[in-house]
Amino acid sequence: MTASPRGAPAPSGDTASPPGDGPRPPEDGPSAPEDDARLIERSRSHPDAFAGLYDRHAPSIHRYAARRLGDHAADDVVAETFLAAFRRRGRYDLARPDARPWLYGIAANLIGKHRRSETRMLQALARTGADPVTDAIDRADARVSAAAVSRRLAGALADLPARDRDVLLLVAWADLSYQQVAEALSIPVGTVRSRLNRARRKVREALGGSDPTNVHEGTDA
Repeated sequence: MTASPRGAPAPSGDTASPPGDGPRPPEDGPSAPEDDARLIERSRSHPDAFAGLYDRHAPSIHRYAARRLGDHAADDVVAETFLAAFRRRGRYDLARPDARPWLYGIAANLIGKHRRSETRMLQALARTGADPVTDAIDRADARVSAAAVSRRLAGALADLPARDRDVLLLVAWADLSYQQVAEALSIPVGTVRSRLNRARRKVREALGGSDPTNVHEGTDA
């Protein structure tokens, strides 16, 4: 029996076809980007892979935190959010391909530690009209109108209970669906709806019926 170059027995019978003859396996096309869950899964054995999750979501989380707390505090929130996420990645539910609710939930908890600073900032804006976070706000964002930094809106947001403000701004500014907000805050979807409706009603009352948060009742978009 003749040995193959790798030491395995050569097949008996017909002579093997020369290279180039016969069907070839299909060539792989461009690979699709990994979803968040696959990135997190891979990072468990290759920690450097977690940088892909940071690159994908850190800018939007920074923008959200800066709207609420200012640019300097947002830097800390983003750093702490991804540090906490990295440490908890072993417990992430890999059945969820989109990690945004998980990441925003961590960020929301961290923002909660700055609750008094956020309220004082909103109250100052309501009194003076001087917005300490104007430079951090993307004015081109179609989801938030220019009225979002108005004195009356700032006052309305400052008067909201913290949990209602979280729901409203996660929908209006972070662009999360009701279901995603429920996952982020670990509350039922029905609670998201009731808190959002209550917050929107108070904002409309403060602004004479208008709703610059651009949130539509009854939608999950």
